[in-house]
Amino acid sequence: MENLNMLSLFHASGTCSLASCITLEEIWEKTGAEFEVKKVSFADGDQHKPEYLSINPKGRVPALLTESGILTETPAILLYLAQRYPEATLAPLDDIFVLAQLQSFNNFLCSTVHVAHAHRFRGSRWANEQSSLNDMHAKVPENMTTLFTLIEETYLSGSEDKPWVMGADYTVSDAYLYTIARWLGGDGVDIAIFPRLNAHFKRMENRPAVQRAISR
Repeated sequence: MENLNMLSLFHASGTCSLASCITLEEIWEKTGAEFEVKKVSFADGDQHKPEYLSINPKGRVPALLTESGILTETPAILLYLAQRYPEATLAPLDDIFVLAQLQSFNNFLCSTVHVAHAHRFRGSRWANEQSSLNDMHAKVPENMTTLFTLIEETYLSGSEDKPWVMGADYTVSDAYLYTIARWLGGDGVDIAIFPRLNAHFKRMENRPAVQRAISR
């Protein structure tokens, strides 16, 4: 019999849905809550097929199927997971201001950093002329460097007692930051120029939940 309480994540390799996959792995590790991952192949155009558009009409990932309905957009999914499984302690749920700070950071990644990255190969969302597309593509390394300099200097302390985005405690924001930081090399930016970010990246890669999510 199908487990109606088991969450299903629609995930595509190399995309921001990795953050949700990591978070589900963290939850499984801490609570035993099972989930399934349904692959969406962008190479095969699965995101444009009627079967997937019936799940997410935006034709993007992630999408999270719950017993109450479908959720899309990474910040919403991460907050939902943290609130659904409070025992996993993946967000500061008991402090509304700090939780809002977490949401501010996640929305910055979603609305600004991800968009800057998308100008490298999704420029057709904003322009038609090839010269415009070329300009957007050329601007990506500069923009990503500027944005990650802000993250390096504002959100990462670099201290041993505050190794995560929110300080001492690991949260869903760390999974999200790691996911987008994985794109830097392809965007023409060497992560090594950001010592704090690079250290955070390596800490993330040592987490079993991250390793399991990547192996998927």
